[in-house]
Amino acid sequence: MTETTQAPIPPEPAPPTAPPPVVKVVCANCGAELLGEYCYRCGQPVKGMIRPLSSMMHDIADTIFNIDSRIFRTLWPLYVKPGYLSNEYFSGRRVRFVTPFRLYFFLSIAAFFAIQVWLGDVSLSGINVQGPNSASFSGAMTKEEVAARRDAKIADMEIARGAITANTKPDRAKKATDKLDREESKIRDEADKRMAYLDKVAEAKSGNKPPPPESDGEVDDDKDTFNINGKPWDEKNNPVHFDWLPAFANARFNAAIGRALINAKRASADPRPFIIGIFSVLPQVLFVVMPLFALILKIFFIFKRRLYMEHLIIALHSHAFIFLSLLLITLMIALKTSVAASAPWLATLIDWLIFFAGWWIPIYLFLMQKRVYKQGWIMTTIKFGVIGICYVVIISIGAALAAVVSIATT
Repeated sequence: MTETTQAPIPPEPAPPTAPPPVVKVVCANCGAELLGEYCYRCGQPVKGMIRPLSSMMHDIADTIFNIDSRIFRTLWPLYVKPGYLSNEYFSGRRVRFVTPFRLYFFLSIAAFFAIQVWLGDVSLSGINVQGPNSASFSGAMTKEEVAARRDAKIADMEIARGAITANTKPDRAKKATDKLDREESKIRDEADKRMAYLDKVAEAKSGNKPPPPESDGEVDDDKDTFNINGKPWDEKNNPVHFDWLPAFANARFNAAIGRALINAKRASADPRPFIIGIFSVLPQVLFVVMPLFALILKIFFIFKRRLYMEHLIIALHSHAFIFLSLLLITLMIALKTSVAASAPWLATLIDWLIFFAGWWIPIYLFLMQKRVYKQGWIMTTIKFGVIGICYVVIISIGAALAAVVSIATT
């Protein structure tokens, strides 16, 4: 008799667990259920000001710069594809690229920072003949300090002579070295005058007499001024006065005049701090000029029936390209200066790259106007020339204002 086996009884299924309760997050302002980072009813964001400072700083940096992988997808077409970014933006394909304002803001900061660093380290002729420790002799209070500053300047000039002799054609090298010789003679004369003045100061102190007034390199109050009401201008005794301005505004205006007179004379001896001051003000000036440039585009292309904001985006992309070009040219000039003595062939190659980068700016802007506004070559050429003239006038006025602000505030 065979024994039958009983099949195992399957275990009873576990009772279904209750789903976790859904916690609804509601807007603190209107009470509507929140479905994202913003309330769909009243628009209030979930994130407020009451949160850690690190989170706030992260949001601020992300809002202004937004430097992520999109920057690499943006810079290449910005530099080599005229009008591409603007046309993509108008077509609605925007998320892949950095927004126009952020791009303009980031590149303007980078370009002007690089230019100011370069101007602070390299003279306008491309050779540093003054050096970082070559302040004017007027601040030196001992003869040893005067001698140290004089020797530092002369040592920099010797380095410059070597670079000129090794990397410059003989006729140009002679002119440059003659200029350096004159500068060296001037530096020695200034140092001797300062030492003579310090001797007079020491002699006056030993006789319990007041020290003589400084005159080397400083602005004489009786010179380099102008007349007001038939008398020489003076900030305290004979200032410029406007009846329609309050007292503090007149005081600030006359103080600016005094600084401008001093800086104007100093700029004639060494224009580099003056030019650095202009470049420190130019970003704000260009930011003000930007809407005017967009308005010019609106006027010249009024029959294209584009919105003003479209012209503003074109202006932002145009200036972003210009800043990127200035940044690259500045970096190439700095690289050329550093390799001029060790690799002359590389310096020559960089010279050609700088030449092409400079000419690429007007060519790029012309092609950009052609591809964005889609007009014929003749009409594009005419409008490009007239717009260019108008823009040069606006920029010249802005640069003049920047120069006035720089010379009156630095």
